[in-house]
Amino acid sequence: MRAIGTLRTALVLTGGALLLAVGLNGPTAGAAQAATGAGAATTDGLRDVIVVGNSQAGTVSFIDAHTFANLGSLNVTADAQQRISQMDPVQWAGFQTVTSVEGGTRWVDDAQLSPDGRRLYVSRGNLDDVAAYDIATGVQIWRTRLDGFKADHAALSPDGTRYVVSATTAQKAEVLDTATGAVVGSFPTGTYPHQNDYSADGRYIYNSSIGVTSLPQSLEWAKGTFQLTKVDAQSLKVVQTWLFPHGIRPNSIESDGRTMFTDLSYLNGFARFDLGTGQQVHTYPMPYSAAGAALSPDSYPQNSAHHGLALSGNDSRVCDAGTIDDYAAIVRVSDGTTVGTVGYPTGSLPYWATSSADGSLCFVSLSKADAVSVIDYATGTELARTPVGAFPQRERTGAIDPAVLRGLSPAAG
Repeated sequence: MRAIGTLRTALVLTGGALLLAVGLNGPTAGAAQAATGAGAATTDGLRDVIVVGNSQAGTVSFIDAHTFANLGSLNVTADAQQRISQMDPVQWAGFQTVTSVEGGTRWVDDAQLSPDGRRLYVSRGNLDDVAAYDIATGVQIWRTRLDGFKADHAALSPDGTRYVVSATTAQKAEVLDTATGAVVGSFPTGTYPHQNDYSADGRYIYNSSIGVTSLPQSLEWAKGTFQLTKVDAQSLKVVQTWLFPHGIRPNSIESDGRTMFTDLSYLNGFARFDLGTGQQVHTYPMPYSAAGAALSPDSYPQNSAHHGLALSGNDSRVCDAGTIDDYAAIVRVSDGTTVGTVGYPTGSLPYWATSSADGSLCFVSLSKADAVSVIDYATGTELARTPVGAFPQRERTGAIDPAVLRGLSPAAG
């Protein structure tokens, strides 16, 4: 095991033409409905989309990845009150605690489309479960409760047969069979596991942990183990771990498996790590906005100054979401210079970033503005801003079967 920084004591707590077409403010709901027949199809007839989990609304929105129209949404929490009523006293206490720590209910944490574009898999945050839905009918196919009290970030295997979800307070990631929802395995993680990703070739799973975010910065030493865990995707055996000096926030590992770009707790910017040597090789500090500079670190949302990072298709540029600063920036990896910055109204809370399938665009969720911003990697300019549901967080690339679009609600989210 290679150590990055000092070892933390483990602490387990359960507590252009296109621009003219869509405009800078993005499509309206009516325009989105009219546009559902447009958009480019993939070679297998599916339609490229961005899947957006609307955390507070309990819905998932689908944005056309080429026209940026909102194609509609799916309610994935119609059974929420039923599930809450079925909780035993311990589960109810956990639900209340997690809801308090999160600052409100977070129904949807993550969502991914099946390879055939007909099913949706959803990690349902404070409900601490995972559910699969038939998009055409909206019917819940299966539901599985996880260990602990919170279901967090998830990753779908390249072949679509496995769904990896962080069981945050249980200090592990659980692996589900997407056909049945059965838990087929798990692996240990650092304290409060968060993001999951499959390597480009599907051989490995990477899980990163953030530590106990409810503790103040002065007690960072007590937040637990900030760990990146590399796991064999077939055997679920841990291959390697790295320890970090701060909580590992949104990150991206290049296909060579050696270079990692990541946001870190409290860092106003992002960092680059060489996973071969276990060293932080570069820090990219980003400017504070007036509002961001006025905040104390303990006021950062879940310890995050910047929470949202994606790489362009050729790995030459980073899209960095300035959560407390209300902007997103496109930054050159080579020298840290900024290609362009897109500013948002104060309090928009940019909270996640993901790249388009071809790597030319960055999509940034504006959680408190209920919208997704579309940014061009080449110019650093905003192409569109599309309305979605309440408190969008995670966005994922995917491809949907056009035949199931009629099953979506015309509401943006």
